[in-house]
Amino acid sequence: MDASEAKRLRALEIENATLKRIVADQMLDMSSMKELLAKNW
Repeated sequence: MDASEAKRLRALEIENATLKRIVADQMLDMSSMKELLAKNW
């Protein structure tokens, strides 16, 4: 693996971590909304 491949791999790892965080935040938001909607007003 040369330097450019290593840089590209690192960039993809960072992007993947960012996307995973976004998905986790969205799941948390959806879960919170479901709990809120499930409450009897």
